[in-house]
Amino acid sequence: MAERLHPGVYIEEVSSGVRPIEGVSTSTTAFLGKAERGPHGTALMVTSFTEFQANFGGFLEDSYLAHAALSYFNNGGRRLYVLRVAQNPATASVSIGDRKATPVKTLSVSASSPGVWGNALDAVVTAGTLDAGDEFKLTINQSGAAAEVFDDLSMNPSALNYVETVVNARSRLVRATVDTANDSTAKGTSTSGASPATQLPADKRQLVINVNGDGPQTIKLEGTLTTADAIKDAIKAAVSARTPLRSTTPADAFAHFDVTVAATGEYVLSSGVGGRRSSVVVTDAPTENAAAALKLGVNRSGTEATGAAELRPANGTYLLGDGALSTTTLAVTPGSDGATPGSSDYIGALAGLDPLRDLNLVAVPGTGAPEVVEAASNYCAQRMDCFFIADMTASETTKEAAQTYVNGLTVKSSYAAVYFPWLKMVDPTGKQSDPILVPPSGFVAGIYARTDSRRGAWKAPAGTEANVGGSVGLARVLSDAEQDTLNPLGVNALRFFPASGIVVWGARTLATRSDPEYRYIPIRRLAIFLEQSIYAGVKWAVFEPNDEDLWASLRLNIGAFMLTQFRAGAFQGDTPSKAFFVKCDAETNPQDQIDAGIVTVMVGFAPLRPAEFVVLRVSQKTAQAAA
Repeated sequence: MAERLHPGVYIEEVSSGVRPIEGVSTSTTAFLGKAERGPHGTALMVTSFTEFQANFGGFLEDSYLAHAALSYFNNGGRRLYVLRVAQNPATASVSIGDRKATPVKTLSVSASSPGVWGNALDAVVTAGTLDAGDEFKLTINQSGAAAEVFDDLSMNPSALNYVETVVNARSRLVRATVDTANDSTAKGTSTSGASPATQLPADKRQLVINVNGDGPQTIKLEGTLTTADAIKDAIKAAVSARTPLRSTTPADAFAHFDVTVAATGEYVLSSGVGGRRSSVVVTDAPTENAAAALKLGVNRSGTEATGAAELRPANGTYLLGDGALSTTTLAVTPGSDGATPGSSDYIGALAGLDPLRDLNLVAVPGTGAPEVVEAASNYCAQRMDCFFIADMTASETTKEAAQTYVNGLTVKSSYAAVYFPWLKMVDPTGKQSDPILVPPSGFVAGIYARTDSRRGAWKAPAGTEANVGGSVGLARVLSDAEQDTLNPLGVNALRFFPASGIVVWGARTLATRSDPEYRYIPIRRLAIFLEQSIYAGVKWAVFEPNDEDLWASLRLNIGAFMLTQFRAGAFQGDTPSKAFFVKCDAETNPQDQIDAGIVTVMVGFAPLRPAEFVVLRVSQKTAQAAA
């Protein structure tokens, strides 16, 4: 409240108490599985199968992750987290030597993620286009074809075109790492043009030199300058006598400055310290300029290079993972996929989903090991914000096997559902002419997302509109009698009907018998949706005064949210009072709870249960006797 110190009109904004609650997502999905490439142990979101391929590669013979991703997007999925699971994979890399007489490691180029795929990468180093004397070009070939090109790269970490900065930000295939230990012997140089003067008149004795970025300073050459060696010594003496302008310049920088005369007659000025950042820049002096005669400076036909130039990787082609050692190929590490992931790897990988706060559906496509299904079901139940879609193994092809499988599960959670049987699809690689068997979880997750988008999470993801796109058959065609024995166990069947094609024909959780209140998938998923939406929408109430005003605000905001869901058709009942209630008052918040800092809101809803059994009662109409 503003101070009121003088007579007048004061404006105050008063909160209406309305804080709209937004519904959380319901179909953001996570798949765990073995991939050709991609980040290991960290989930990455993709929004199309093309994006999946770009990040995780193609189809593998011992993994159904790519098949599931393709099926997910084909059936209506939109947002997919992918968590690559691998057992001790290795990343392909090569260490490249620099351009000194005796090369030492200066740059390592490694594949962006572990796996055998990295062995197909080559790194080609050539001269930079804009500054061939100081910069270089890095071309990344994949399977022999140029895939990425990074031109005009520098080894100077202060430069905007520093190789690590550019490559690691832009490359999808590789990561670059500069060896910072290879630095102390690097020299910045300024070399004169051909045939420079070997003597200087008395009125041409001044140069402007900037050593190691210390700032341009004018020096005057003293002595009898009638030979190249005399000029060389005069330049070195004048620079070494300078006083550093900047505190960042080492005090002995100029003491290590050197000048030599090449066999061809050119003057070579070099900074003795400074490493990658070392440099010698010569420009014309305003008076008594000697740069023209000595041909020093880029505007006088001379050349200049920083210390980073000598530390550039040597020109050549370097094979990641499978190259042979040479003078400049100093180390090679082959890429490896590691051992095939087992149940313990998938169970351990579930922790990689912990940072994801917008996760709704989880699947481990093709991994039907009971211990994995139990661990994933329990994981979702502990989180209380996501739902697990389970596959059986491919070997469960009969109703008896399916019964045995479900009866053997020790965890039967309402946060999970299992589908049977596996599906057939055209081999996306084209290697097999006959359809291949694939797990149903990818298809089903996409159908969940499609149903949520069209109808809402309270609609069972099953029925004739839950048509399975991309499937050409079933591993087993079930009859009504066979499903009679599976449905009561919570096994959701995939059926074929001539009028509808292949459809999802079940909507039960694994807790069909153990927790009948949450027997149906849409009821559990609606509860998750309501709980998480309200949870996120009432955080503003933390630390607010716990009194009638707070209770009224909570009733108002939660009630408005529930009314919105009622109007969308989420609940039973033809009036709001029959569909839901929100209670937050003195009865739910007695004084002892207030004293403990607790505010309690009770929210109830009447869920819609799917019409799982449609009964038609047909009788004959008989003639009535005349009155």
